[in-house]
Amino acid sequence: MDQEDRIALFLDYENLALGARDNRGGMAFDFRPIADALAERGRVVVRRAYADWSYFDEDRRMLTRSHVELIEIPQRMGASRKNAADIKMAVDAIELAFERDYISTFVICSGDSDFTPLVHKLRELNKRVIGVGVEGSTSALLPPACDEFLYYDRLEGVDIPPTPSRRGRAVRQAGPDQRPPEPEREHEPEEGRQPTGEEPGRDVDALAVLVAQTVAGLQGSASGEVTASRLKRTLLRKDPTFSESDYGFRTFGELLRHLAVHTVIELAEGPAKGDPEVSLPEHGDREVAFGLLRGVVAELGSSGNPVALSGLKNQLRRARPDFSEKKLGYRSFLQFCKAAATSGAVDLRWSPEADDYLLTAQG
Repeated sequence: MDQEDRIALFLDYENLALGARDNRGGMAFDFRPIADALAERGRVVVRRAYADWSYFDEDRRMLTRSHVELIEIPQRMGASRKNAADIKMAVDAIELAFERDYISTFVICSGDSDFTPLVHKLRELNKRVIGVGVEGSTSALLPPACDEFLYYDRLEGVDIPPTPSRRGRAVRQAGPDQRPPEPEREHEPEEGRQPTGEEPGRDVDALAVLVAQTVAGLQGSASGEVTASRLKRTLLRKDPTFSESDYGFRTFGELLRHLAVHTVIELAEGPAKGDPEVSLPEHGDREVAFGLLRGVVAELGSSGNPVALSGLKNQLRRARPDFSEKKLGYRSFLQFCKAAATSGAVDLRWSPEADDYLLTAQG
């Protein structure tokens, strides 16, 4: 038990409830999927929800059964209920961060960008921060500030009602100063928002590029082996909304095994059971790619002239349409060519006259 993370949960309840209702076809908010997701991450020792509970009578009973402490933020004439709830929640979170050293993780359930400074301050105090928000009503500023961000719509156990045939409601920030119920309003088409859970799964090829680049970066910038757990933490730092389930995999280990079968990575026994070591293939596809580059450069420069780097990648793709230097762990085509030059496949030099890199085949 001492090894487990202690979690403090803070819910900006009106933001979540109204966000779910307005952006998910009137669906009722259910706390249980959030509780289940957090149970997989540690012990939740504090649960607090902030709202004017006179507007959420049924929700109040549901939360009480889940042992959530309800913090009343009553509406007063001339006062902004939204600001009152935000300030109270931020003050309580900071107070708890100083008074309870054993709490290692704070969960901020809101899509409101006003909580971004709170997230930054908690992380400055060496606390891990997980955000939770409804996808359509979450500010683009909040997820990148967190260590991990969970979209409520994608959590296991959340039933998304079918999209109605009529035009939906506007995608907007569900602030706590909006009272339920409100009359339905027409809206402009949704633009500039992140994809919703109803859209097709993400591109596994793009995921392979991301994983290969990340493994290459870890191998080049840090000592020690790259384990699966370390890789997952790094991916979450790059994109706090990352989840292997978005790509159709049940676990991160299943994702890694899929990539290993497709020779994007290699897996070996790690320091702990269930935490394998991850590396990029040292030979195989990489050597084949170097050979492809050497062959194309030799063909294009058959008259003895060097070949310019510009446009060379397109020539490689004509010979091998599936070529991608990023799948091999290289951030750019130039970096790939430099690695090929280091291996002796080609010669690479900068030409001030051509204002470009020039390559000649070796061997």
